[in-house]
Amino acid sequence: MLKLDVTKRDAQESVEALRKRGMVPAVFYGPKEMATPVSVEEGSLKRVWRAAGETAIISLSGVGEQKETLIRDMQFHPVTGSLLHADFYVLEKGKKITISVPLEFMGSAPAEKAGAVIVKTMHEVEIDVSPAELPQHLVVDLSKLELVDDHILASDIALPSSATLITDRDEIVALAKAFQEEKEGPATPVETIITTGAAASEADAGAHKAEDKGASTKKQ
Repeated sequence: MLKLDVTKRDAQESVEALRKRGMVPAVFYGPKEMATPVSVEEGSLKRVWRAAGETAIISLSGVGEQKETLIRDMQFHPVTGSLLHADFYVLEKGKKITISVPLEFMGSAPAEKAGAVIVKTMHEVEIDVSPAELPQHLVVDLSKLELVDDHILASDIALPSSATLITDRDEIVALAKAFQEEKEGPATPVETIITTGAAASEADAGAHKAEDKGASTKKQ
């Protein structure tokens, strides 16, 4: 389990002063935990974030008994990329949690050899699971896509023994779709327009010549 040291935040210290010391303001909360402001060293938090993401349990220490948490939110500066704030959700002991877990697509689809295109329509599913069996990702085996129009449903994904699928079990996760070349659209009638325009110009010119000839005859 990943571990992170936190310190209860001094209400007298400004957020700006905290960040200048290389600390990040944060808060932890849960069903049976009051929201508690804390601070955490930025470098340590970044290392844990890269390893944990939002689906690995992090043990917080430094504020009483250790607390098993998940990162619920991370706020970054839009320009510098520095960490601005972090939220930790404290897990309730003995209780399952509902969480969205990312999908990892593995293997190659035999259907591709038949000219199919593999379309991935989902990238995470929601499950209800015991914290002890919380997976960082769930594997989708693309080798099951053998023929064009074969598909993998959410219900086909292997889950931990304690997990229950919350996402609709009939949702399509990936499918082998027949490759279709884009058809060229009808030609723009530019040539027709140009020809018509040219013909009209010639007709106008002819009319003008006829008028000029008629005028010349009258003068004579």
